Amino acid sequence: MRMFVAAVLATAIILPAANAAAGPIEDRQAIMKGNGRDTKMGGDMLKGATPFDAATANKILANYAAAAKAFPTHFPAGSNTGDTEASSAIWSMPADWKIATDKFQKDTAAAAAMKPATAADFGKAFGMVTANCKSCHEGFRVKKG
Repeated sequence: MRMFVAAVLATAIILPAANAAAGPIEDRQAIMKGNGRDTKMGGDMLKGATPFDAATANKILANYAAAAKAFPTHFPAGSNTGDTEASSAIWSMPADWKIATDKFQKDTAAAAAMKPATAADFGKAFGMVTANCKSCHEGFRVKKG
């Protein structure tokens, strides 16, 4: 099981890098896919659906921090059309977008630095990170279909 988890977590970091030549929309979709995978794994640990593992929990937080750092660079001008759920607010309200992404970067870095060793501590760190998800998804995402 640990090998499987390690492979999945490694993919969460490697996948965006491997897609770097694909384009900004595909790159950010790959990052979000990794975030979704990590969110599910973290949530499953906190709900008790899978056993808590501190190494996996810390890797999830490190993945979030890496994703938060890379994510804002994948929204250049002109990448607001096509197969994307990115809201036009990203480009029409760049100061608000910067505030949101800066907060995500700050919170994920702080959560990763906590190095939680228990499920309770991971829950606090995980909550810090995932609190950003809702605010960004509500303000800067258009859900398709």
